[in-house]
Amino acid sequence: MSSLVWRGRGALSNPNGRFEVRQRGALDADAVSDFALWDDDDEDRDRRPRTLVTEEHCKTIVSHNDSPDIPFERSLNPYRGCEHGCVYCFARPSHGYWGWSSGLDFETRIVSKPNAATVLRTELAKPGYRCEPFALGANTDPYQPLERTLGVTRSLLEVLQETRHPVGVVTKGHGVLRDTDLLAELAQDRLAHVYVSITTLDHDLARRLEPRASAPHRRLAAIERLAASGIPVGVLVSPVIPGLNDAEVERILEAAREAGATRSGSLLLRLPHEVKDLFVEWLRQHYPDRAERVLARIRECVNGSSEPEGRLYNPAFGARMRGVGVYAELLRQRYELAAQRLGFYRTPYPFDTTRFVPPAQAPKATRQLPLFPVG
Repeated sequence: MSSLVWRGRGALSNPNGRFEVRQRGALDADAVSDFALWDDDDEDRDRRPRTLVTEEHCKTIVSHNDSPDIPFERSLNPYRGCEHGCVYCFARPSHGYWGWSSGLDFETRIVSKPNAATVLRTELAKPGYRCEPFALGANTDPYQPLERTLGVTRSLLEVLQETRHPVGVVTKGHGVLRDTDLLAELAQDRLAHVYVSITTLDHDLARRLEPRASAPHRRLAAIERLAASGIPVGVLVSPVIPGLNDAEVERILEAAREAGATRSGSLLLRLPHEVKDLFVEWLRQHYPDRAERVLARIRECVNGSSEPEGRLYNPAFGARMRGVGVYAELLRQRYELAAQRLGFYRTPYPFDTTRFVPPAQAPKATRQLPLFPVG
């Protein structure tokens, strides 16, 4: 394991994925991975892995979910991997299917799907297609930094606008504001809502935990501007990390409600597969004074007790999202009481699936903004 902190990155190392045949040695600045490039003009202490983007001309873009504790059936993922670099991200192990690491590879080796909109149009035009809301941002953030120039997410939203197809967006990216025109137009017919994920209001913690995601104040600003544009917007207080950010649950809800959020959700930290080791390594590097206390709290929420040999992750449906035991129940009750006090809606957003028009019948989109960087 590495003890280096890479500037602008969440993971500290690049361990072998579950399906890799080749074994890697210790991490160093010369051998992060075959595709992790480096700035030549930086001093050694400031050297950092640069992002490499490859293209995948996908054959399908609609992913189907059969997990009973995930509240959507279908999702769209315009990218594989995510530059935000959130060290806790449950999606990191998915990079293993490409023979890549869940560590630095996940945030530096990004796969873009430039033909996603064309493939989506084909899938929506299939005879017998049944309209159900899409989740946009289930396994990768649709507004990670690369979206500013690549625009794959916007191309998908244009197809959804054209076909009057409902979509729910989840993001940590202030860049969602670029697409306010499309989202507001869809929202007029109950076809779109946005959830902004806020893990902490502490800028220093956010910078370490989610290094390339938008800063907390920018996410609150995004909520405010989305709400002012008539787009239903909610807040996700996720993940709740016992002993690290759990004291902020009420403050995050209050700040989001003041900004205009009307719905809310919260999920406990999940550490599947390789993410456990990546998170423990990160925690001991950045917060050595409280690392063992945080790990004990996580074990308590996973196992119902804080025994040192306890697991850090329980994959069982239901328990993996909410945890078990006294401390997990206390976190749940705190969230529920705060959400109720602040007047967040208790019911899911009511999408209208009756407006869907297959692509062959749909009028061409009349509006398209040029892509431009957002801050």
